[in-house]
Amino acid sequence: MSILDAADDLVVSIRVAEPGLAVRLAALFEQVPGLRIANPDEPGDVVLSSPDSSNGRFEQPLTPRERDVIALVAEGLSNKEIGCRLGIAPDTAKFHVGRLIDKLDATGRTDAVAHAARRGIIHL
Repeated sequence: MSILDAADDLVVSIRVAEPGLAVRLAALFEQVPGLRIANPDEPGDVVLSSPDSSNGRFEQPLTPRERDVIALVAEGLSNKEIGCRLGIAPDTAKFHVGRLIDKLDATGRTDAVAHAARRGIIHL
């Protein structure tokens, strides 16, 4: 164990298309004190990813707050309703929705939900 507690470890999520590369990267990072490889469904503090082969773009990880917001968008809530549910201003909810649309490379709220579902961020 390193000087840091396991709870203080930096969690690295590896999302690359080539399984062999993912295994080699995991083996490399497992040797570094203070780092821990994320479980498959666990978000990482740092994400190593390769471009999405369909569009050449890198996937951007969502923050825990963005995950909360996309789940509420999937329920059909408005920005005002999302704000009330999360205890934030409607303008802040609008900001989060806009960031989600950008990060998910979506054309709007519905498309963002579809992209999130395809990436396994939410389950419909």
